[in-house]
Amino acid sequence: MTNPSFTVAALYRFARLPQYVTLREPLAQLCCSHGIKGTLLLAAEGINGTVAGSAEAIAKLIARIEAEPELAGLELKYSYAGAMPFHRMKVRIKQEIVTMGVPEIDPLESAGTYVAPAEWNSLIANPDTVVIDTRNDYEVAIGTFRGAVDPHTKTFREFPEWVQQNREKLEGKKIAMFCTGGIRCEKATAYVKGLGFDEVYHLKGGILKYLEDVPPEDSRWDGECFVFDERVSVGHGLKEGETELCRACRQPITREERLSQFYQEGISCSHCYDERTDEDRARYAERQRQVLLAQQRGQGRHIGH
Repeated sequence: MTNPSFTVAALYRFARLPQYVTLREPLAQLCCSHGIKGTLLLAAEGINGTVAGSAEAIAKLIARIEAEPELAGLELKYSYAGAMPFHRMKVRIKQEIVTMGVPEIDPLESAGTYVAPAEWNSLIANPDTVVIDTRNDYEVAIGTFRGAVDPHTKTFREFPEWVQQNREKLEGKKIAMFCTGGIRCEKATAYVKGLGFDEVYHLKGGILKYLEDVPPEDSRWDGECFVFDERVSVGHGLKEGETELCRACRQPITREERLSQFYQEGISCSHCYDERTDEDRARYAERQRQVLLAQQRGQGRHIGH
C-alpha cells in the first residue's frame, strides 16, 4: 500500500492509573474532533486500544496519552489501512484493560521475560520450549507459529483453566507465549509465573511486531494474523490480508472457506450454516441487500455490516 489513507495504532500500557475515569472525556473529545475512530479502554491498571485516523491526528492522540506520566512509553505498533477500519469511536471505562478474570494478577509485578522478534525464532525452535498461542480459537484458525500449542479457548477468561488442566505438560519446560500485540501475554505470563514456573517468556510487541520486523523468508509464522477491525487480518509487512468476516456469525473465513457450498456473502458460511435457521438466513439476506444498496449509493460500508 503506497499511499495509505489511515494510520492504525495498536497501543497499551499497564500502569497504576488512579485518574482513569477522568481521562475518558478529554480523550473522547480529542478523538471525535480529529476524526479518529476505534476503541480505547481505561482502567485502574492502564490503557488498551486500537484506533485509526490521519497520521497527524494519531500523533496528537498519542502525545496526549503519553502526557500522563503513568502512560509515557506506550507499547505501540503502527500499521496502515486504505479505508477507515472502524465504524465509530468508543472510550470505555473497564475493570480490566484485557479481561482474564483473575484480579490478583499484576503484570507490573510478575510478567514474563520479553523476547524480541529477532530472537523469537531461536527460542521457539528449542525442543525444550513449549510455545503457547494465548489467543482465541477463531484467531488461531487463520494463522499461528509452526509447532505452537492451541488451547482452543473461546475467550481469554478460559486460559487460566487451560493452564491448570495442562500444568503437568509444562513442568520442566521453557514456556513461550504470544498474542496479537502483547497485552494478553502480559497477564498470561504473570499468571503462569504465579504458579511457580520460572522460565516464562513472551514475544515483545506480539505477532504484529514480528510480522513487521521479520522477513518472510526467515519467518516461522504460517497464515495471517487476525485483527479486531474491518481489515480482518494482516500478513508479513502488516499488509492487509485476504481473510474476511462472515457477517452472519462474525467468524473469520479464509479464501478457501469462501469456496464452500455453505458460503453466501453476508448470509452464511461453513462455521454457522448448521447453527442458523432459514428464517435467520432470510433476515441476513435482506441485510446484505441493504448493504449492497448503500454501497451503490456511495455510502461505503452499511452500518449493519
